[in-house]
Amino acid sequence: MNKTAPRHRLKVEGMDCASCAIKIETALKRLPGVDEVNVNVTGGTVAVTEGAVSPSLADMQAAIRRLGFTVIDNEARHDHQSHDHGHDHDHDHSHDDPADRGKPWWRTAKGRLVLASGALLGLAFAVEMAVPAAGPWAFGLATLIALLPVARRALAAATAGSIFTIEMLMTIAALGALAIDAGEEAAVVVFLFAVGEVLEGYAASRARRSIEALADLTPRTALRLAGSTTEEIPADQVKVGDFLLVRPGDRVPADGIIWEGMSSLDESPVNGESVPRAKQPGDDVFAGTINLDAALKLEVTRGAEDNTIARIIRLVEEAQEAKAPVARFIDRFARIYMPAVVAIALLVALAPPLLAGQDWGTWVYRALSLLLIACPCALVISTPAAIAAGLSTGARQGLLIKGGAVLEALGGLKTVAFDKTGTLTEGRPQVTDVVPLAATRDEVLALAAGLEVGSNHPLARAILAEAGPRALVPADNVAALAGQGLTGTIAGELLFLGSPRAAAERAAFDAGPVAALEEAGKTVAVLTRGEQALGLIALRDEARDDARQGLARLAAMGIEGVMLTGDNRRTATAIGADLGVEVHAELMPADKARIVRDLAAAGKGPVGKVGDGINDAPALAAAAVGIAMGGGTDVALETADAALLHNRVGGVADLIALSRATLANIRVNVALALGSKAIFLVTTVLGLTGMWIAVLADTGATVLVTLNALRLLRFRASS
Repeated sequence: MNKTAPRHRLKVEGMDCASCAIKIETALKRLPGVDEVNVNVTGGTVAVTEGAVSPSLADMQAAIRRLGFTVIDNEARHDHQSHDHGHDHDHDHSHDDPADRGKPWWRTAKGRLVLASGALLGLAFAVEMAVPAAGPWAFGLATLIALLPVARRALAAATAGSIFTIEMLMTIAALGALAIDAGEEAAVVVFLFAVGEVLEGYAASRARRSIEALADLTPRTALRLAGSTTEEIPADQVKVGDFLLVRPGDRVPADGIIWEGMSSLDESPVNGESVPRAKQPGDDVFAGTINLDAALKLEVTRGAEDNTIARIIRLVEEAQEAKAPVARFIDRFARIYMPAVVAIALLVALAPPLLAGQDWGTWVYRALSLLLIACPCALVISTPAAIAAGLSTGARQGLLIKGGAVLEALGGLKTVAFDKTGTLTEGRPQVTDVVPLAATRDEVLALAAGLEVGSNHPLARAILAEAGPRALVPADNVAALAGQGLTGTIAGELLFLGSPRAAAERAAFDAGPVAALEEAGKTVAVLTRGEQALGLIALRDEARDDARQGLARLAAMGIEGVMLTGDNRRTATAIGADLGVEVHAELMPADKARIVRDLAAAGKGPVGKVGDGINDAPALAAAAVGIAMGGGTDVALETADAALLHNRVGGVADLIALSRATLANIRVNVALALGSKAIFLVTTVLGLTGMWIAVLADTGATVLVTLNALRLLRFRASS
């Protein structure tokens, strides 16, 4: 696909099976200016990529409507500009009508068709029982009346370029059955087809709700602050710069920054993180998260159309439109499969009577039954249904995957290369050791913290955090000595905190412990008072609590972990030894990309790369799959092929497990679709099964495949 070409995205109601997608795709590709069409049945969207000229939006909408679908004009949009779409017109169709949403099945258009065809079938049986001679006429009339809306859809699809549709095959089979005096079976087949349409619609709506549930995470209203009062407004009217009040128990209606108040927020709706996160003034909050403890006043930083939930939904929809390689293969196979089965049906109808003098009626009946098996709905929907379920369940658990191709590639990774700082480690130094020499541990920390008060240096913040609430006294006359450390006075005594080399010029101490700590990749600061060394403080950017567990899960899945870092070799080696991973240190960004390619060339690929999505851009691009970690930030949402919103190393294993579960689901779906077709193909030719069994085989397989795909919605991340 040409990702830079302008694209239209239309919201379409009524799509509930693969046949719908094929008809729309075929009709749109016949229009001038249309380069590529991607139909997302689950999400109810159609994405059209422009070619050398811009296609007419009105023509695209008209082509879709002629097939009996409804285009929701107010949701049609263009990548670069908006359009005035006019108003939708009423169309007589038997696809899902927007007005049918929320209604019991028997009050929907498809439900009414089932009831009508069922009533006609029952009436025909009654007529046959009362007047046997009139039975064939009653069944014929029942068939023709119930078949009329199906035939109209078949004709509309045929004029749009889709000849071999299930509606056309059903029409031919039913009319053919009437021609060979099998009117009773023709009426039953049309009724079962209508029942199957209702079942397919139900299965499709279940899948669609998994996406729509994401939108329900954002509340409908918000409390906007206006001076000392509040006003309730629709959440979609919230603007950047507005101040909102979020009460305990409320969902946050927009992305923003806390202006006033402290509380814990449940962020699981956005990133799957089960532990509430403490928030204070200056912290970011995301739409859809739940305020637990106290009222918060926040300033809106993103409008409703651009908040975290909206962007996640947009990414999931776009991801579903990007077909995986296996889906593209299935599509190509299906386009061959249907004409092939139709050809077999013609052969079955003609060969035995012409070559062996067999009964025409028997073999024409079997051929008509074969036509009903020819529709590849179950096969075509087998892959996109599973991928759509996998993408949506991942998004609900903080695992954003940008397309079916990425979801498929994740399952094949053999090696995962991790950045160190901020990915395998916390990204900030921590005090790891305090070695008292001529003072207690608490005294060393208190005096060092006294020198660091007011400093914003990462090492200073680490020492202050370790000192905690101890009674420390801020030092006087603090001065920074370039390349050495800090000096200052407490209680009239001169203190120094700095490098071992600079400290050795002021006081004598044993260099052995310093060497041991530095060998472990730690930065050592020595505290002296006058000419006496009081103690050593060692600091290091420590491995994240979840890093070891996450890497162990990958190893259990047969995937090797590798560390790529620009940090010094001694520190990286120490962290790598602690985590049990191979280490490549002191790398420039280009070196990381080269090593990723080298690993793949050495037979350790495909290789995934995990990083922050900015510094590791070359390596992310070189990898089979680039994965960004970043707690809901712009980087996590918009960089790389996948993103971990919960910012845990274990999320990489979750991504791969979800991919493998999806691929396994696809294999089961394809086996169900092809297996059922193969079985009934043989039994129909042998005369063991008839037309109504063929309809059940087609519809049943489609429903089974869809429901099997929905099992992925129960997938739960283990991290």
